[in-house]
Amino acid sequence: MRRGLMRCALLALATAGVVRGAGPQLVPLSGASDVPPAPWHVAGLPKQTKPLTRFKLETLDGERVLRIEAERSYGNLVHPLAADTSGHLLRWRWRIAEPNPLIDLRHKEGDDSMVKVCAFFDEPLSAVPFVERQLLRLARSVSSEPLPAATVCYLWDNKLAPGTALHNAFTHRLRLLVLRGPESAPLQWQAEQRDVAADYKRLFGDESDSVPPLLGIGVGADADNTHARSVAHVADLVLE
Repeated sequence: MRRGLMRCALLALATAGVVRGAGPQLVPLSGASDVPPAPWHVAGLPKQTKPLTRFKLETLDGERVLRIEAERSYGNLVHPLAADTSGHLLRWRWRIAEPNPLIDLRHKEGDDSMVKVCAFFDEPLSAVPFVERQLLRLARSVSSEPLPAATVCYLWDNKLAPGTALHNAFTHRLRLLVLRGPESAPLQWQAEQRDVAADYKRLFGDESDSVPPLLGIGVGADADNTHARSVAHVADLVLE
């Protein structure tokens, strides 16, 4: 039982990434270098032995975009935010280059993502249900980094319809909202705009009546559970 609780706690920790205090807005994912600019950084599971998802900037159709390649891998590109960040409107564009048909978010063995954009919230521990609270305390006891108590992730999925909301198969600390489904064709850019505060209320309203501060924003993809591969791109990620 304890090993199962630790697995869930560490998965939540890795999904949230490493969140540290930084500037009040997102540094653009652009530039001449292939490496995303600081404070963007890659975060994986504690003591991760599986490959990390690969993140690099590349030129596509004449513009600099972020390429996200997951191949039997796990990893997130994380941007920490200052405690006084007030922006709640998140905008970006994304597309799928190579889909992963084995993903099924409803089951642990299919719990991967082709691309996701996540918002990390500093929900008070007192608002977290008792069992989940113990998971958080366990995770925080093995990490020197703060662990967000609530994470909202937006996904492009190949099975579920847009608007589908569900909990992560491993932890209730991570809740998912599908924005694009099988009706959206690969290789076509799609633009998104989300009020992350409103989405927090929708997905975590059973725990808190108020919206806690944002701790960070993340972009990721994984294919470690399906043992497969996917490629996606993200551009123009802005927090207003």
